[in-house]
Amino acid sequence: MSIAQAHTDLTDDEPIRPEFPQEPLLQDDDDPAPVKKKGKRRSSTHLKMVPETLELREQVRDAASEFSRGLDRARAFTRDELEKYGRELLNQMQLPEKYLGFSMVMIGNAFWKQQFLAIPFNRRMLLLPHCLKHAEGCPAEYTQFGLDCERCGACSIADYKVRAEQLGYKVLVAEGSPVVLKIIVSGYIDGILGVACLNVLEKAIDKVLIAGVPSYATPLHSGDCLNTKLDETWVWEVLDKYEPLPQKPTTSYIPLMRAAAGVFEDRFETLLPRVRTLDAARRSTPLGFTEDVGYDWLARGGKRFRPFMTVAAWYAASGAQALTTGAATPEIPDGVARVAMAIEAFHKASLVHDDIQDNDQYRYGRETLHRQHGSSHAINIGDYLIGLGYRLIHASRDYDAEASLDVLNSMSTAHIRLCDGQGAEMAFQKSPDWNLTPLDALQIYALKTSPAFEAALYAGLRLAKHPLAKTDLVSQFCRHVGVAFQVLNDLKDWQGDSDNKLVAGQDAAALRPTVLLALALKDATCEQKSELKQLLTTGEETLAGPQRIERLREIFNASEVFDKAEVLVERTREKAESLLNDIEDVSVRDLLRFFVETILARELPPTMLEENPGILVQLNTVTNGSSSLLPIIGGN
Repeated sequence: MSIAQAHTDLTDDEPIRPEFPQEPLLQDDDDPAPVKKKGKRRSSTHLKMVPETLELREQVRDAASEFSRGLDRARAFTRDELEKYGRELLNQMQLPEKYLGFSMVMIGNAFWKQQFLAIPFNRRMLLLPHCLKHAEGCPAEYTQFGLDCERCGACSIADYKVRAEQLGYKVLVAEGSPVVLKIIVSGYIDGILGVACLNVLEKAIDKVLIAGVPSYATPLHSGDCLNTKLDETWVWEVLDKYEPLPQKPTTSYIPLMRAAAGVFEDRFETLLPRVRTLDAARRSTPLGFTEDVGYDWLARGGKRFRPFMTVAAWYAASGAQALTTGAATPEIPDGVARVAMAIEAFHKASLVHDDIQDNDQYRYGRETLHRQHGSSHAINIGDYLIGLGYRLIHASRDYDAEASLDVLNSMSTAHIRLCDGQGAEMAFQKSPDWNLTPLDALQIYALKTSPAFEAALYAGLRLAKHPLAKTDLVSQFCRHVGVAFQVLNDLKDWQGDSDNKLVAGQDAAALRPTVLLALALKDATCEQKSELKQLLTTGEETLAGPQRIERLREIFNASEVFDKAEVLVERTREKAESLLNDIEDVSVRDLLRFFVETILARELPPTMLEENPGILVQLNTVTNGSSSLLPIIGGN
């Protein structure tokens, strides 16, 4: 995975100082190589069993409802907290650990049920899996719009779907997918009624629940995706029920996500007016080309997580009132919005240049700029985006001139560190150092992945004049989160297999200085090290592509590299979380905890929706009496 694809951006220094010290080295006593862990990574499949009888399922559901009465509903729980609650419930009921996933879902349902029922029907989504269809004899086809079951009465999907649409729900029949959070951020829905297997629901906890999205889930009885069943009455119990909320709702970051997205979707050309192409007729001229393509690239595509970090940090640090899912989108001052846009401009400039360096073919569901227009144009457009970033920060001076200067200093340092990290990676690829240590790899990670997160977070805190911006806690926090994130991406690089049709081991094949390679070089036998070097330098002259990757995987497994990397992720995550104990401001502390949960969330391998970027998902969204389509485009 490339630097930019790994969500690059950040700084490792004290941002408000005129002169930045050199980034702190990752000392052995601070970030030592992970402790050797025996055995294979533990599978969690045995924790996702659904109770075999309806009687036992209902007992767990009812016990979870009682258990949840004692939970603090002021904020959404983290996944670790939910797992702790699930284990406590099983211990109380004297049930085996294999029901842990099910107990977690039941507690989540009990926690969110009243808030879900208080959401109007036209602000809810019903998410159904295509595996509920009959395996044989089903006339419905699985199309680009999900499962087309309009004319089919053979299974329960049509019943749920028809009734939900009558009530005003948006309905999506498709495989489990992280696009759901994007749909929520877009402003179409505020809550989810979902049906899925426990494996998919586990991932949804990371992506949706911690964001503060009221959700209610009905687990499938199995995850084999073949004529699976569910407790249908559980769906009907909430599908057509609406109850006003009797208590204060839980805090949510969804309104702030919508505010950050709105900067690009609603206010873009107001905050960043065109100069040469204000007249649309000039956009096809030579003088209008760079501005037109640059504006388009900045405005479209990507998760916009960094702008959200800036906006959310500013909001939390300003002492504003906590928000809930259904709350109105907060007003973001122009100065803060322009700084958030600058963060994205610098990030997208790095992506353009990184795509050239890595010769990537696609970005945001479109061909990369260098494939569309050639490398020379792409380099120039990347440079242009950097210029836009400078312009945006300068334009924010009216909000707070002194803060704008400090933000500019922070971002310029982040930019330099990113280039240092990218340069180190390319230098290694050109002339590999086979004495690469885990500490060396982590040093590169701290440069190429952490600075952007820090720049985004610092900008929001500094614009709000929060005292935390004057400390080095932000840089330490982002260093640990950035390192853990990059190691997770290293592990994700090996998720591909012949079943899900992903290409695994691309970072290793590209000879990038990953911590996985460094761990292998540290602990492999002399024979394995020699073979590693041969596989990575002679390439397909030695073995065909798939065979080469598989042999690399075998050596990594033999050295327990993946296990050690998992330990390293948890250790760095714990270090980041331990820093939060020193933050007295509850709003800022909770936001940083949310950043940890979001940035380090585990993801399912992409489903059909992500493997076909730009696909249109039918949401049956009523606009002026007609159905509309919402484009879902993936990207960083």
